[in-house]
Amino acid sequence: MFAKLKLLMRNIKHELKVYRLVLKDKRTPKLAKFLLWLAIGYAFLPFDIIPDFIPVVGHLDDVIIVPGLILVALKLIPKEVIEDCRRRVDNARTDKSEGSPGLAAKSE
Repeated sequence: MFAKLKLLMRNIKHELKVYRLVLKDKRTPKLAKFLLWLAIGYAFLPFDIIPDFIPVVGHLDDVIIVPGLILVALKLIPKEVIEDCRRRVDNARTDKSEGSPGLAAKSE
C-alpha cells in the first residue's frame, strides 16, 4: 500500500511539473491557461462553493470541480504541446539522475 501511495505521489508531482510547463508555453490557448489557473486557485482558496463542514457533499465539490477544470483545459491544449512538455519533464528527470541541470530549456 505504501508503494502505491508513493507511486501516486510521484505521478502527481510529475503531472504538476508538466502543467507548469504547459502554462508557460506560448502555444497553450489562453482559455486553457485560465482554466488551469482557476483549478489551482480553487484548490487553494480557503472557501468553497459548498462548505467542507457539510459531510461528504462538502468535499465532493473539490473532487469534481478541480479535476473537471483540468480535464477541460487539457482537451483545449494541442496534444503536441502536452507531449512536448511531458518529454521535457522526462528528459529533466533523466538529466537530473545523470547530474545535469533539469528543466533548463525554455518553452518555445
